[in-house]
Amino acid sequence: MRIKIKYFTDQIEKLCYIGGKSDWIDLRAARDMELKKGEFALIPLGIAMELPQGYEAHVVPRSSTFKNFGIIQTNSMGVIDETYCGDNDQWFFPAYALRDTVIHVNDRICQFRIMEHQPALAFEEVAELGNEDRGGHGSTGTR
Repeated sequence: MRIKIKYFTDQIEKLCYIGGKSDWIDLRAARDMELKKGEFALIPLGIAMELPQGYEAHVVPRSSTFKNFGIIQTNSMGVIDETYCGDNDQWFFPAYALRDTVIHVNDRICQFRIMEHQPALAFEEVAELGNEDRGGHGSTGTR
C-alpha cells in the first residue's frame, strides 16, 4: 500500500516502516516544546497524509512517552480518518504535562498504525444472550 505524505519541516527524520519489529510507526515532535506541569499543548508532528479510502490512522503514545517526557495524550487515542488529508491538515499530538518537561525536535513521542474502517454493523436486541457469565468487571484478578 502506498501512502502520500507531506512533510512540514526538514528537521524530523522521514517516516519509515521497520518490518519484523512492529507494525506501528513512530512519529516525532516537529518543534521544540517546553511544558510546565498542568499545561496542555498540541505538539506538531510535522506531517500530513492522504490515507486510502476506507482507512484511518490510530495515534497513541509510545510505551516510553510518559517515562521520558511526563506527558499523556489527552484523548487517550487519536483517530485520523481519510478525510483529514488537505495540504494544511498537519497531525498533532494533544499532550497534557504531569511534570515540567522539554520535548525537542525529532523526539519520538507517539506512534501510529493504519487500520481498515469497521464494517457496517446491525444490532439485534434480545432479552438474553444465552452465555455463561464471566464474573463481572475485574473478575480475572491481578495475577
